[in-house]
Amino acid sequence: MEAEDPYFTFPCDFPIKAMGLADESFDSVVVSLVRKHCPDLHEGAVHARLSNGGRYMSVTVTIQATSRAQLDAIYMDLTADKRILVAL
Repeated sequence: MEAEDPYFTFPCDFPIKAMGLADESFDSVVVSLVRKHCPDLHEGAVHARLSNGGRYMSVTVTIQATSRAQLDAIYMDLTADKRILVAL
């Protein structure tokens, strides 16, 4: 049994944001990395936005988080990918 997390009550909705250089596949990269840990993403879970200059893109994926370990694994995968500059 996993220890309780003092900051979150699981399950909960949790937005994960990743930022990188804008290209046609950046949002797909982020979604595929998150989907490895959350295969049941719901409709409307993904929102992408370009920076004012259009050089960068942010992608927010709102998941139904089930544990701190799941969140840690997602952030590990996101930060390991060289295309992702920042993961929040």
